[in-house]
Amino acid sequence: MTLSALAVPALIVAGVVAMSSIFIVDEREKGLVLRLGRVVDVQEEPGLGIKVPFLDNVVKYDDRILGLPTSPLEVTPLDDRRLVVDAFARWRITDPVRFRQAVGTGGIQAAQGRLEPIVNAAIREVLGAVPSTTVLSDDRTALMNQIRDEARNNSSGLGVEIIDVRLTRTDLPEQNLNATYARMRAERQREAADEIARGGEAAQRVRAAADRTVVELTSEAQKRAEIVRGEADAERNAIYADAFGRDPEFFAFTRSMTSYSRALRGENSSIVMQPDGEFFTYLRDDGASRANPSPTPVPARNAQPAAGADAAAAGGDEGEDLVTPTVTDREGNPLGESAGVKLTPVPESLATPPEQPSAVVPPAEAPAAAGTDADAEAGAEAGAGDGGEAPAN
Repeated sequence: MTLSALAVPALIVAGVVAMSSIFIVDEREKGLVLRLGRVVDVQEEPGLGIKVPFLDNVVKYDDRILGLPTSPLEVTPLDDRRLVVDAFARWRITDPVRFRQAVGTGGIQAAQGRLEPIVNAAIREVLGAVPSTTVLSDDRTALMNQIRDEARNNSSGLGVEIIDVRLTRTDLPEQNLNATYARMRAERQREAADEIARGGEAAQRVRAAADRTVVELTSEAQKRAEIVRGEADAERNAIYADAFGRDPEFFAFTRSMTSYSRALRGENSSIVMQPDGEFFTYLRDDGASRANPSPTPVPARNAQPAAGADAAAAGGDEGEDLVTPTVTDREGNPLGESAGVKLTPVPESLATPPEQPSAVVPPAEAPAAAGTDADAEAGAEAGAGDGGEAPAN
């Protein structure tokens, strides 16, 4: 009974001692066995480890790749243009014994505090030897590799390896950034003003060309309208002359009736004149006794039509072909071409005839005999009027 009572505590003590002498290292860790603060064993492989219970102590470090974000750092490149740089470094523990000796009991936090100045110094050294345009360019791989190599050489005594260094941000300082933005805005505003000025100039040229085309087209239309109006007046006068030639008395009668309708409108106007005046001739007598119609009936529109009248519009069987007039401006370009305007085709008789060069007749030589210049001119005019040339003496 006494032995069984002592066996239970002995088993418990043996279990505690066994548990104290065994430790486990994860695959993501590295372990150091310390005896009274001195490294006696290194456990880099994952699994179980043995230590002296109550005497040895086990310290574990992360074996994975760790990150180190640096605080914003102001550097001065080769062209003395200050820049603010943010970097990010990745590192891992390669020698846990040297790492323990370098950082002591601080561990990972102490190591990051030691590595950040090393990385910052490497950034200043590398970026200070190149111009700012190289730092701000898109291809900065060579610079980041130089920073990594420099920081790796300076941190080799810590038992760590810097795997990579990346520049996350390179920008101007706040006081310089506002001035740079203001300069960029001024440059963009100047370019916008130049574009607006060029657009206004082009618009003004288009408006000037359009106004010029409008004036030319209006002038040409007015000229053609005057031509048509003149031809219509000529045809009207021919019709009047034809009617007057048929019976002058009837023509006078119709004109008097027109005058009566225009003068006697029944409005507020008043006419004071003698009733036996000439104006009221056809109110007293219809003029039938004075009528003298033509013995031979004259067909309607017997008068010669005006030059350039449209035969198809007047009822003729044959019509004229439509032609597009060729009219040029002062520079010899077709009218309306610059504005995309085409002239309307008109009958061939209304088209503007081409200008013919005037035949310049050289003046006749002065006669050798005595005579005045007036006699010579009179003789030339007499000869031209008879259809012949001026007689040469």
